[in-house]
Amino acid sequence: MKLATAAEMKELDRRAIEEGGIPSIRLMDEAASAVAAIAADLTPRRLSKSRVSILCGSGNNGGDGIAAARYFKEQGAEVRVFLVGSFEKLTPDAQEQNRRLQEKDLTLEAYLPDDPVQKRFIAESDLLVDAIFGVGLNRAIDPDSRAAAAIAAMNAAPGRVIAVDIPSGISADNGKVLGCAVRADRTVTFTLQKIGQRIGEGKEHTGELATMPIGIPEPFVGALPCRVQTVERDFLYEALPLRHIDGHKGTFGKVLLVGGSVGFTGAPWLMAEAAMRSGCGLVYLAVPGQIWSVLAAKCTGAMPFPITPGPGALASLEPKLRLSDALAIGPGLGRSEESDALVRELLKTADCPVVLDADGLNAIADDLAPLDARRGRVTILTPHEGEFARLGGRVSELGRVDAARAFAVGHGCYVLLKGHDSVTASPDGTVIMNTTG
Repeated sequence: MKLATAAEMKELDRRAIEEGGIPSIRLMDEAASAVAAIAADLTPRRLSKSRVSILCGSGNNGGDGIAAARYFKEQGAEVRVFLVGSFEKLTPDAQEQNRRLQEKDLTLEAYLPDDPVQKRFIAESDLLVDAIFGVGLNRAIDPDSRAAAAIAAMNAAPGRVIAVDIPSGISADNGKVLGCAVRADRTVTFTLQKIGQRIGEGKEHTGELATMPIGIPEPFVGALPCRVQTVERDFLYEALPLRHIDGHKGTFGKVLLVGGSVGFTGAPWLMAEAAMRSGCGLVYLAVPGQIWSVLAAKCTGAMPFPITPGPGALASLEPKLRLSDALAIGPGLGRSEESDALVRELLKTADCPVVLDADGLNAIADDLAPLDARRGRVTILTPHEGEFARLGGRVSELGRVDAARAFAVGHGCYVLLKGHDSVTASPDGTVIMNTTG
């Protein structure tokens, strides 16, 4: 599934309006109708007996909220619409929605955080609609602003909260909270899900996510070159190789695993089990001689063999390395001058794809030259955020998606940044997100 950035959604809207000839006001009406339809089952009683507060900004996201008020009114709800932004800054479409609102005998009221009547209505509402900021927000919300006060009021209210397109205060591109943000029970997003709704703090604030079409032609959506996608079943079927019905262990590939040290026998065993379960035909596991007997007893499918850390380690690995289609280095390896040197030599020597994890990553953290020298060969790094930071990854600055992408492109490698939502970035800048936890 494609995940869009704010800029990509802006371009999609532009194409629909300018090339598709779809009036922007019609897109806004479709969005508002979708919000009302999805919101209906959020209220503890029927909408005809519900109190609804809609808090709107001056932009088109606010226009969606203003338009939604008409649909709630038509279903019999008691509705009040509060403008958190400025009347003078209403977009043309939002102004038109305000004119239509007045035809329904509803008033767009200026939001006054200290007004006791407004405060009581919001606090007693069954449903609160967040339409303050849309996906275009790219700066921190002023903590002393009316927007911050409105967000705090919605978060404090006992009623259910539905966000229009994205919870106000969440970055659509990286899921970061921009100062403060609405915590929605449900978010209705339009056409495509956004990166920030599926990762980090944004995922927590989004709540249940519903994706609704608003009339943008499918050819435009299909042609949008989103560089971030989620892992779906169809993607897996296309990506994973077929196993031939007459295949055997000799045809399903050979892998060499290097890891383990005294006191750390579980990590190499887990690595070997993972290789077996993922379908590798032959799994060679190189471990220090001191723990070889332990791994020999634990492994029933993989084939452990002993090596002696030091200058002769590489020579003892080379026969198996020549036979192998892939190499994985690091789990439980430990840190020493000998093990760090072995990691660097293996990166230099191996022409096959290499997976570098754990202490394999730590071995190059102070000098990425061995990694950069592999540009053009397949190298896969699998750090958690702490390991990634030691490698120079800039998660705190860029967010998980952009940080992984920047590192992968900059060093010509693949980065699987582990976490609740694991991110895999490719050297060409494409990103795949596993959003299943």
